[in-house]
Amino acid sequence: MISILPSRDDRVVASGSEVAGGPAGTRVLLGATWWNVFRVLILMTATAAAVGYLSKYYCLINGWGEGKYTHLCYSDIPPLYSLRGLADGAIPYISDLPADQVLEYPALTGVFVYLAARLTPAGNTDWFFDVNVILLLICWLVAVIATALAQRSRPWDAAMVALAPGIILAGTINWDLLPVALVAVSIALWAHNRPTWAGVFLGLGIAAKFYPLLLLGPMFLLCWRARAWGAFGRYLGGAIVAWLAVNVPFMLASFDGWSRFYTFSRERGEDFGSIWLALTTAGRQVPADQLNTVATGLLLLASVGIALLVWRAPQAPRVAQVLFLVVAAFLLTNKVYSPQYVIWLIPLAVLARPRWRDLLIWQAAEAVYFVAVWLYLAGLDGDDAKGLSREAYAVAIVIHLAATVWFSGMVVRDILRPAHDPVRNDGAGVEDPLAGPLAAMDSRPVATTVVAPPQ
Repeated sequence: MISILPSRDDRVVASGSEVAGGPAGTRVLLGATWWNVFRVLILMTATAAAVGYLSKYYCLINGWGEGKYTHLCYSDIPPLYSLRGLADGAIPYISDLPADQVLEYPALTGVFVYLAARLTPAGNTDWFFDVNVILLLICWLVAVIATALAQRSRPWDAAMVALAPGIILAGTINWDLLPVALVAVSIALWAHNRPTWAGVFLGLGIAAKFYPLLLLGPMFLLCWRARAWGAFGRYLGGAIVAWLAVNVPFMLASFDGWSRFYTFSRERGEDFGSIWLALTTAGRQVPADQLNTVATGLLLLASVGIALLVWRAPQAPRVAQVLFLVVAAFLLTNKVYSPQYVIWLIPLAVLARPRWRDLLIWQAAEAVYFVAVWLYLAGLDGDDAKGLSREAYAVAIVIHLAATVWFSGMVVRDILRPAHDPVRNDGAGVEDPLAGPLAAMDSRPVATTVVAPPQ
């Protein structure tokens, strides 16, 4: 199989490669040196993780209280160590705690957090953060390697996941790299025609965070178009079994503790980063008692549009394209957009449209939002001198939403006009590297692809 080199396929990388002697040649192509693609990706990820860790330097030295917003080093991890009873040995969901101290995350994330707490010397918040950093680095590495393995003809695309500014900045704010890693493994297993195991890892991802549940819809549509009912049945069955295996023990032990995440999500109002907060700032607030209905309605409307796109596209959309669009639609309409949510989209964006230029434009907008949200919170925290006004923060929200819409538009264009799709036209001769069980099963006519120069 042909291996696609970014320095020969991507104009941005090709231009940058001139510093190192020009586009890569045969030795890199064949992996003839000790520095093969996977070792390079591991080094890239470790270096990016070190940069991300150092970005927390002020809080690591001065504590996680005053100055955490103005120095852009906030993380949920240290304060929740004590606030959720973990420093005292509490077991998530099961220990008898006041309702406002119950961990507000799905069960598998609770297991992850408890493991980190058990590896931490009692009461040492800094150790707890460092342990979590190491565990999250493992998750990041898994996501990178899985992305490389998913597209066997394009393993170097995973460098965009390894070096993504969004993960560097937000990877240790929360535990979102856990479900991201599980979803990446699920996608790789699907690409290698293992739908049952792909479903198992998707189910584990759902047990760690809500958003992987959204992927069932687009996979159903793609399987429907390809008439791959057996593959989808195994995929769905694996997901259900894995989710139940994680959740049932906690449901039986303490249903109220287990359900805390779901009640918290339902009752939450408009919050940071959302279009709804920007609308409120502009004097166009959606009433609180209608927000769930309006947000859900918009997501359903977007989902119908994506379904029509899947069914009416001249060629079956690639798996990654549809997965990206569904998660992006959810984030654009959701009641909250925490800074770390961008991590959900990054591996999907890399697989959907592997172009450094587009990724960096989108990530630049997310970096603007990352800075803005902390400076806005600094103002709310009493540091008006360094705080950002509500109106300026609303502008930053619009910037990051617009960038996500723009990137989504590029993906939609690739679906409607396959000649623009960098993956279909990379010369490897593979319509969709992630198709797995869907390969060669689409019953609809396939249009001839016209090779276009790199976008």
